[in-house]
Amino acid sequence: MRVVVAIIQPTKLSNVRDALHEMNVQDFTVSDAMGYGRQRGQNALFRGNEYKVDLLRKIVLEILVHEDELEPVIQTLSKHALTGSTGQIGDGKIFVLPVADVIDIGTAQVSELPVN
Repeated sequence: MRVVVAIIQPTKLSNVRDALHEMNVQDFTVSDAMGYGRQRGQNALFRGNEYKVDLLRKIVLEILVHEDELEPVIQTLSKHALTGSTGQIGDGKIFVLPVADVIDIGTAQVSELPVN
């Protein structure tokens, strides 16, 4: 089992969520995040005054997948999180992490890894 952590643009969440549902990936966590990367923030205008916004809003998806589902999930995330036909700086990143244990909070027992 692996955990796929994808950091994407907020505007792409519905596209990514719908594509994952089509793959029968129903269980994932979505979180708001603020980040600073190669985009280096943005300039904004408020009441005639320009200011710099350093931290930009992003969405973090955490998905637990089996090894055989890993590549299709990564391809789906890569395809549906793009802004434009070729993608842009700031579209996000995908991280893949191994899962050692799953612990049920209610029983405090280490359980077998769940099956999707």
